Amino acid sequence: MAHDLNIENEKVSFFSVKEKAWHGLGTVLDKAPTSAEAIKYAGLDFEVVKVPNLIEWPIGSGNFKETPRSFSTVRQDNGEILGDKIGKVYSIVQNKDAFSFFDAIVGAGEAIYETAGALGKGETIFITAKLPSYIRVGNKDDIEKYLLLSMSHDGSGSIQAMFTPVRVVCNNTLNAALSGNGHKISIRHTKSAIGNLAEAHIALGIANKLSDNLNDAFNRMTKVKMKDEDVKQYIQNVFLPDEILKTKVLDNLTKYQQETIDDCFEYYHNGPGQQMDTCKGTMFGAYNSVTGYFANVKSFKDETSKMKSNLLGTNYNTMQKAFDLSCRIS
Repeated sequence: MAHDLNIENEKVSFFSVKEKAWHGLGTVLDKAPTSAEAIKYAGLDFEVVKVPNLIEWPIGSGNFKETPRSFSTVRQDNGEILGDKIGKVYSIVQNKDAFSFFDAIVGAGEAIYETAGALGKGETIFITAKLPSYIRVGNKDDIEKYLLLSMSHDGSGSIQAMFTPVRVVCNNTLNAALSGNGHKISIRHTKSAIGNLAEAHIALGIANKLSDNLNDAFNRMTKVKMKDEDVKQYIQNVFLPDEILKTKVLDNLTKYQQETIDDCFEYYHNGPGQQMDTCKGTMFGAYNSVTGYFANVKSFKDETSKMKSNLLGTNYNTMQKAFDLSCRIS
């Protein structure tokens, strides 16, 4: 299972709309589905139960008893164990309830489901919905607006929902959080999770105010002119640790550090969309050299690892650092 997508009876647990998604697997639809259709097409129409773990006692006796504070989560349809050593307070949120996060939005015609799927044995699910309209940078550099929901059934983390802009010309994910503007929320798997999930779109703000502010921030970046040496310094500030930057001695960088800086600088000059007026010789172009590196240059084990790293992991944090630096300069 090279892409880490869940495959059940030769059916891949994934769907996308109109064109194949990043890994070329799954069901491709001609139009955006309803919530019920999305769950079915994505292979998410299963429920999860939480059961006590058992220990054999006395050992070798063949007699088992339940543990009071250790549980496992199990798929009801096939018995696959998704997580073990789950705590007593952990509360399951079913896949259909996760979709309720978007139902109010989609039902009002304000967003469409675009992708959904399950990873591994179904221990992680994800859903994306595309919001209407664009963030426009300059005259024709458009950025699409997405919401991403991810949820685990294995006890490894909280339910997360975030606003994720994607630059159309190059598919760069522009992870960007402005101070004081919530773009990401986390909901713990407790008894109140479903209630919190139903109100999550309110807490998130559904990106209207945030996208307006990002529009202003990105357009300000296009007005800040950058020389090549300024761009190189910016990239170094994003990727190198403070202890190296303080010394101002860059002779002993690791091979990986040097290649990363060189790849970003190359992308700054020659990456998709980098010759547009919004990017050529500007702060916005420098910022996109970092996001474009993660989206189009950096090697990953597979596309699932790419998604996890860029949207939920360490690369996400690096892109946020790049955005913060860009805002300070702009």
